[in-house]
Amino acid sequence: MSWMQAAPLALVLLVFFVAPLVFVFVVSFFDYDRLAIYPAFLLDNYADVFTSSITLQLYSKTFEYAVIVEAITVAVGFLVAYFLTFHVRTTAWRIGLLVACTIPFFTSNMIRMISWMPFLGREGILNDVVLAMRLSKTPLDFLLFSDFAVIVAYVHILTMMMAAPIVNSMSKIDKALISAARDAGASEFQIVRDIVLPLSRTGVALGSALVLTQTMGDYFIVHVLSGGKSAGVVSAIATQLSAFEYPPAAASSVVLLVVVVVLVGVIFRVVDVRKELAG
Repeated sequence: MSWMQAAPLALVLLVFFVAPLVFVFVVSFFDYDRLAIYPAFLLDNYADVFTSSITLQLYSKTFEYAVIVEAITVAVGFLVAYFLTFHVRTTAWRIGLLVACTIPFFTSNMIRMISWMPFLGREGILNDVVLAMRLSKTPLDFLLFSDFAVIVAYVHILTMMMAAPIVNSMSKIDKALISAARDAGASEFQIVRDIVLPLSRTGVALGSALVLTQTMGDYFIVHVLSGGKSAGVVSAIATQLSAFEYPPAAASSVVLLVVVVVLVGVIFRVVDVRKELAG
């Protein structure tokens, strides 16, 4: 009976998830030219991925974005979760503020990303404020079409993906532990370091996995907000697809998938999420 209950979901995953991945993996070994792709078993596409200096630079830039965005979203998400969990007194207010934080998700990521352009532009709102306050004599050019703009958009879009799992983990912490620590003379920093942070690591791990996969799998934010000055691995894959170079694009996709799975595996290796949730 259990097999019959699991069969419909297993069939859906097989058809819409496993089968496309297998197809991409098979195509990654094919040969190609400007006219067509040809069934074969070649390692040339993977050799190009691992020996190309451009590919290494793209991975370096992608990792750079991922590390910076992870660090900022963990810090901001943890502070937001800590405030909502331990400094908002009533459950109604806590739920209301959490829902208010999710309101931007009611619009598409594309709209939220593009909204930064009139704000960060050379004649945008932020530059107007900077010039009005005489903090600079000329508009700040680094705000838009730069790595700064890309990171700002990532943090804006992904912070709640980090905060929500942390809020869920913190809500399970017994408030009596916090009260006992305060009665024993522990400072706020000691409470966070010795109680809150260790008991919230499941949420941090889940949020980190979500942010990591979104950052490394993104193409549009880097393409638009960097102004073409920067690119990631997915940008190179998109370029190959637009040039009908499907086998090398498939090989790059497989390598990227393996890298992301390994990184997520490392996160879940450090924090045994299944054990923590079961406990």
